[in-house]
Amino acid sequence: MSDRDARREEILALASGMFARSGFHGVSMDELGAALGVSGPALYRYFPGKEAILSAMLVDISERLLAGGRERALSARGARETLESLVEFHVDFALDQPDLIAVQSRDLDAVPDADRRLVRRLQAQYVDLWVDALQEVHDVTPDRARAGAHAVFGLINSTPHSARLTRPEMAALLRSMALSALATTPRPRVQ
Repeated sequence: MSDRDARREEILALASGMFARSGFHGVSMDELGAALGVSGPALYRYFPGKEAILSAMLVDISERLLAGGRERALSARGARETLESLVEFHVDFALDQPDLIAVQSRDLDAVPDADRRLVRRLQAQYVDLWVDALQEVHDVTPDRARAGAHAVFGLINSTPHSARLTRPEMAALLRSMALSALATTPRPRVQ
């Protein structure tokens, strides 16, 4: 990794924490620069503006989620193992990247339209991995599988902010709860 790329990564990591705490609109380029030990205008050597920092952050994490999800789906032996692997992957992501979850949830609307569409497209492809596995495991409609996946994302993504357990304990709890929740996605019985 070049020095420039390393500095960009440093900017993105620091910005994610600052944006998570104060919101995208609550952080100025000068504040971000000061936290990095440079002037705000020095950041323009790496990004054309604050929106570009946010875009790079959210596009990057969406690409990494999709790549990681695809890797797990391809290496799994069957749909059930795919689903278990996707849950484990997402739990690890949520526990390791709570700032990015907060920023994505709150500030995606501040991303320029083209990048926001890209983030949404990448997210939809990631969700499709879950939908495919859920349909195969539980023989459910795509809509029911998608609703179940999103419900589990809500469970997993909200918990790191309130976790009071050690990371291994929290990871085990989230995995167990997510798999239990996904087991309830079968079609309801018609009476």
